Amino acid sequence: MSRARTIKDRHSAAEATPTLFEDLPTEPICVRVAAAVKLTGIPRSTLYELIGSGEIETAKIGRSTFILYASLKRLFEKH
Repeated sequence: MSRARTIKDRHSAAEATPTLFEDLPTEPICVRVAAAVKLTGIPRSTLYELIGSGEIETAKIGRSTFILYASLKRLFEKH
């Protein structure tokens, strides 16, 4: 397979990619703690308190903590 063919295949795949994700929701599934701080304005320490109390759901992957976006939305719907 020639290099030109490989590049052409990559460009075709890149152009087709948006159609693969058209039906997916625009909201993220989860965000990192730093992103949650920016999105909500809630201080980092308060977010960890909410996580500890169970008000915010998280997923731990390796050493990273991810906050479920739906959990953040529910928090603001309550208040």
